[in-house]
Amino acid sequence: MKFFSIEGPLYQFFSRLLDMLKLNFLWLLFSLPIVTIGASTAAAFSITLKMVDEREGYIAKQFWTAFKANLKQGIPTGLLNLFFVYALYLDFQLFHAVEGNPIYFLILGIVGSVMCFGYFIYAYALMARYENTFLQTLKNSMEICVKYFGKTILIAVVLAVELVLFLFNTTTIFLGLLVGPAVMFLTISGPAMYVFRDIEKNNE
Repeated sequence: MKFFSIEGPLYQFFSRLLDMLKLNFLWLLFSLPIVTIGASTAAAFSITLKMVDEREGYIAKQFWTAFKANLKQGIPTGLLNLFFVYALYLDFQLFHAVEGNPIYFLILGIVGSVMCFGYFIYAYALMARYENTFLQTLKNSMEICVKYFGKTILIAVVLAVELVLFLFNTTTIFLGLLVGPAVMFLTISGPAMYVFRDIEKNNE
C-alpha cells in the first residue's frame, strides 16, 4: 500500500521525526558548554532552513560544518542573548518581590522582552544564511521584525502555543526535551525563509 511506502505520509512523518530528534540532540549536546549555545543555535537553523525546502542531507555532518562556521559570531550572540534573558528574569522577579509591585518593573520587563524578541528572533537564521558582522546581524533582525510585523506576530503566537503545549504535563515536557527546541527553530525557519527570499528578490 502506498500509505506505508517510502513515499507515503507515514514514512515521511517518521523520517522527519527522526531528523528532528537527531537535530535536537545535536543542539543540546553542542550547547552544553553554554558559551557555544549561539553557534549551536545557528547550526540548528542552517538545518531547519534547508528542511523548509526539503533539501537537508546528512544532519550530523551539516550541523558540524555550520557549527564551526558560526562559532566566532555565535559565541557573542548567544552570550548576549542569555544576558538579556537573565536580566528580564531578574526584572520580573523584582516586580513580584518588591512591596507594592512597582509598575515600572513590569513596564521595563515588557519593553525589554519585546526588544529582546525583535533583536534575536531572526538573528540565528540570518547568521545561518548570510555572512555579516555581529552587530549588523542584530540590527537586520530588528529591521525585519518591524518590516514584516505580521509574520513576526504569527511566529510569536505559534511559539507561545507550542511552549504551552510542551509544558502542559510531564509527558509533554518529556516530548519537549526530545524535540521542543528543534520544532521551534523549524517554526521560525518557515516564515524566515519567505522573508529572506522576498528581500533577496527585491535586491536583485
